[in-house]
Amino acid sequence: MPVRYIVNWVICGWIGTAVAINKRTQEVKQKFQLQSDAAVLLKEAELYKLRQQLQPHFLYNSLNSISALTMIEPAKAQDMIGKLSEFLRTSVKRESQDKIPLTDEMLYIESYLAIESVRFGDRLEVVFQHVNVDTAVMPPFLLQPILENAIKFGLYGVTGHVTISVQMKMVDDVLVITITNPYDSAARIPRGTGFGLEGIRRRLYLLYARTDLLETTTENETYTTILKIPQ
Repeated sequence: MPVRYIVNWVICGWIGTAVAINKRTQEVKQKFQLQSDAAVLLKEAELYKLRQQLQPHFLYNSLNSISALTMIEPAKAQDMIGKLSEFLRTSVKRESQDKIPLTDEMLYIESYLAIESVRFGDRLEVVFQHVNVDTAVMPPFLLQPILENAIKFGLYGVTGHVTISVQMKMVDDVLVITITNPYDSAARIPRGTGFGLEGIRRRLYLLYARTDLLETTTENETYTTILKIPQ
């Protein structure tokens, strides 16, 4: 009887311990799940905020240009309004997408450059070169603010023709986009130029957990931006 009592006591104790451990394990799993869900929601909220910060900057510039054109060239102003409307409509359609084909991004960029061509006319030329990038994908709304930055650096303080080069290629399953534009180091760039680059760095870090996917260099009066998108 004493042995039986001890054995039963040990078995009951083991069962009780197992139940307690299982309950605690479930509580810990639930806590980690809640923390994980909260982290995902926070990440998505920050990504959304970063995307939203990019569009108003370009929109303000476009509206200012339209305002100026209405007085001197109403036809161009009307043309720009139509192009801006189409551009914003496309932006809304892509808002919910995490990644899109590079070909779709290029259509978006063509719409953006059509607006800029109204603003700057023959002064601006953007040349694209691409090699084996037909299947590449990338997050939306990354390339446009970089091009906007290149246009500002390239055209500010310059009255003549400016060419911006965009080269795209695949390197070890990474889409590498290199944008180069003229840059006058002696010119005083207005405050606010470069808006969006830090936001892009943050977006890339949130998406890929890497800090080396956006680089900028200045050499021989040329400003270069290199964007890398892991495939």
